[in-house]
Amino acid sequence: MVEAKLEDPIGHFVEFLKSFVDSKGYFKYEEKVRQMIVSGSRSLTIDFDDLLLYDDKLAQRVVDRPREYLEFASIALYDVVKSVNRTYAEKIGRFYARFRKAGDLIPIRRIRAEHVNKMITIDGVLVRASNIKQRLVEGTFICKNVECREIVRMPQNSRTFNYPNLCPRCGKRGTLEFSPENSVFMDVQTLVVQEKPEDVPPGQLPRSIEVLVTDDLVDKARPGDRVLVSGIVSVRQEHSPKLGKLTTFTTYLEANNLEVSTKGVEEIEITSEDEEKIREAAKDPYIVEKIIKSIAPSIYGMEEIKEAVAYMLFGGVPKTMPDGVKIRGDIHVLIVGDPGTAKSQLLQYVARLAPRGIYTSGKGSTAAGLTATVVRDKNTGDFFLEAGALVLADNGIAAIDEIDKMRDEDRVAMHEAMEQQTISIAKAGIVAMLNARTSILAAANPRFGRYMSSRPVSENINLPVTILSRFDFIFVTTDKPNMVRDSALADHVLSLRAMKSEPIAPFPPEFLKKYIAYARKHVKPRLTDEAIEKMKAYFLSLREKASEDSPVPITVRQLETLIRAAEARARMALRSEVTGEDAETVIRLMDYYLRTVGSDTTGRPDIDIIMTGKPRTIQQKMVRLVEILEELQRELQGEPVSKDLILERAKQEGMDKAFVEKALKQLLNDGVLFQPRDGYYKKV
Repeated sequence: MVEAKLEDPIGHFVEFLKSFVDSKGYFKYEEKVRQMIVSGSRSLTIDFDDLLLYDDKLAQRVVDRPREYLEFASIALYDVVKSVNRTYAEKIGRFYARFRKAGDLIPIRRIRAEHVNKMITIDGVLVRASNIKQRLVEGTFICKNVECREIVRMPQNSRTFNYPNLCPRCGKRGTLEFSPENSVFMDVQTLVVQEKPEDVPPGQLPRSIEVLVTDDLVDKARPGDRVLVSGIVSVRQEHSPKLGKLTTFTTYLEANNLEVSTKGVEEIEITSEDEEKIREAAKDPYIVEKIIKSIAPSIYGMEEIKEAVAYMLFGGVPKTMPDGVKIRGDIHVLIVGDPGTAKSQLLQYVARLAPRGIYTSGKGSTAAGLTATVVRDKNTGDFFLEAGALVLADNGIAAIDEIDKMRDEDRVAMHEAMEQQTISIAKAGIVAMLNARTSILAAANPRFGRYMSSRPVSENINLPVTILSRFDFIFVTTDKPNMVRDSALADHVLSLRAMKSEPIAPFPPEFLKKYIAYARKHVKPRLTDEAIEKMKAYFLSLREKASEDSPVPITVRQLETLIRAAEARARMALRSEVTGEDAETVIRLMDYYLRTVGSDTTGRPDIDIIMTGKPRTIQQKMVRLVEILEELQRELQGEPVSKDLILERAKQEGMDKAFVEKALKQLLNDGVLFQPRDGYYKKV
């Protein structure tokens, strides 16, 4: 019976489309065809698993002989559409049966000769997309002979242009002229799909494959998107300028179906069993503490840093205001610390744990590598847009180690991604904006080798304040001898290295990864009145301490950080509301951050240390120094002022020599002052 049906594959596909019933008892594809007609589409996506369930032999034929059987399925789809709406079918003319997850899911680096002319599925990251071009499907040729004017139509199947030499009516050679306006064209686009960063074996370069998409699949995805592509593995003969055609062939994929995974969390498959375990775990009143303890359990201590990292992994809720202004939900964390404090280990762990994580080191990263670049195709000469690390980590985490070692011109590229969450490109005539909705976890070493507690964070780290101010949390890890802590640390490290014990974590990484993905996808917590009141009270209590001359302790940027972190904490417990307890906990963490990093020498909170790089007291002294210079300049009737005269007048104001010399150097660098000659200063 089955063999008889396979002799009429079109009829068998028609029967499948009309009679397949899903688990709920609905005629699945009959309903889909009606929706397709309403939406004006020309493609029907068929789950390959449904065809396997219906008839495994027919499904196997689709995999083994895809060109024939995809054509049969498309003809069958036309027949089904025609039976439902004849006018629509005749108007469109051609429909496409697109099979989702057809054949085996083959890693890009495992594609071999056995897969040529077979149907497979690949998944990866779209790193390059060409401009859309029009391919000739059917060429129309008109005879130039006035007495003849014969019209000849010729299908175009190959990459080269085929045309008839002889007119079939008048028999004359070379009289047929191509008529583009009467020919049939199809949209085509070339994509390059690369292996996902987490799938690349250590020490190897990521592999990629060219994907050819046609008709309604063009422009369905853009660089940075993660895609699932089903298609036919095809080959193209290589060509050498010296030797001509070679015996080696390059593989590419003729796409039959393309799906875009817009969010990293959607790539992680969560079964109903997993969901049940996640829901059960969330009922535990100590769930937040358990999640924090499960982050990098082999790294000793760093409780506050791990808490901030946990908030970053879950993230706040992004919002779009009615006027179109977007507020980010991603949390950025910077760790500044002495060598040997396990910063890099923590970054690599988080990059592996995040649903979409990318690890990169500052010294090996350029502006183009982080954001996006425009490259020229060797064969066609067209310009392509190629996505960088921050675009590939969209809806995930980018872990940037040694951020202080990056060149200034490369680091500037991160400004837009950190606050606006986009990457803007204007190169080679390509003006584009790509999404970079990513959290950044960065690590840096102190400028002087070890962290100097007597100096502010801006002097300890080789980073501009424009970058520093965009981090939600900045933590300092110092390596100071402490007998009790050192003894516990030594026991922890030695027991792990001797394999006497394993790090005890409440949740294994596989479960935690699914938990994070589930929470980010399904939980969108809202602030309660209690949480709002607590945050407002904390913000105002710090702000009221500031008078006209005293430091500014906190800004609205830190208030937004509190909101994001509180939402992330509510997400950790799968709660739909942010409670007062959430607000209190994140306020405690913010207090710790401001106390350790954002305080002046007297211990008062001073956010200007992070926002401008200088404490308020230093700013005031520098302003006064410029005023002294202006006064002296007026006394000297506009002549340059000597350094000795400035030092003498500054001493009367209570400024020491070391500060004045350092301030003068800083003001020269900032372009406020200039030196007409050595040892003399003048205001710009």
